[in-house]
Amino acid sequence: MKISTEINSIARYVGHEDAVRMVADAGFDAWDFSMHVMACYDWSKGTVIPSDHPLNGDAYLEYAYKLGEIGRENGIVCNQSHSPYPVHVPEVRAKTVRALECTAAAGGKICVVHPVNNFTPAQNAEYYAEFLPAAKKLGVKIAAENMYNWDNAAGHAAVAACCSPQSFIDNLEAVGSPDLVACLDLGHAEMMHYFGVSAVDMIYALGNERLQALHIHDNDRTHDNHQIPFSMDIDFEPIVKALKDIGYNGYFTLEAAGYIGKYSSDDVKGGVKKLAAAARRLAEMFEG
Repeated sequence: MKISTEINSIARYVGHEDAVRMVADAGFDAWDFSMHVMACYDWSKGTVIPSDHPLNGDAYLEYAYKLGEIGRENGIVCNQSHSPYPVHVPEVRAKTVRALECTAAAGGKICVVHPVNNFTPAQNAEYYAEFLPAAKKLGVKIAAENMYNWDNAAGHAAVAACCSPQSFIDNLEAVGSPDLVACLDLGHAEMMHYFGVSAVDMIYALGNERLQALHIHDNDRTHDNHQIPFSMDIDFEPIVKALKDIGYNGYFTLEAAGYIGKYSSDDVKGGVKKLAAAARRLAEMFEG
């Protein structure tokens, strides 16, 4: 089992190029090209923050290719990516094809593109239909992710697109294309236990053919903490067993951005190494 991690949280300290190098040095096999900087959304103001990052410039493909080359020079590959979100915002949605292009340029095979939280499967099918032709041409699969809304009164997650086994399957089947697969966010799945849903249920329901990518992190099963595995309340043993049972053959990709956010620029390298150790522990559980 090969291990990977998102680089967006690391790049905030050292930039994308050194983030790829740091992930390789820590012992990961791959890196997740998280491209939120393309359309960084200010949730408090409801606007997209302007950015002069190279991924927003005319030479964005050259930059993405360069990142892929840096990875290969350091012995790792780009296994997957993440398109900007929230996708209901037109300026963010407009960057989706660019994200697919950058995924291909970096060497990635899967790009996670969120469904629209409150769309029906039929509405999300129309939404994904905008991007599937470009993805197919580029040789990149789009992965939908299980989402959640938030119930302020109840103090926990509320239902959203792909949040349950049936909802996820309904959204995939509404598209009915092998170029749309599933990325299971383990933390999001565990947050839905209030509705009788678990990550294990999702894994068995989706199966090997649909489930081709993961977002792995830990939380208190109520909040979206995005912490390092084995630090909070998610029980990873049955999750790893379920992945092994279905013959999961993707990567173990971490999305523990909240954990990296605790570090300073001086010691983030140590944090990335701790992430790699946690990911390797999960891989060894799977292999054992």
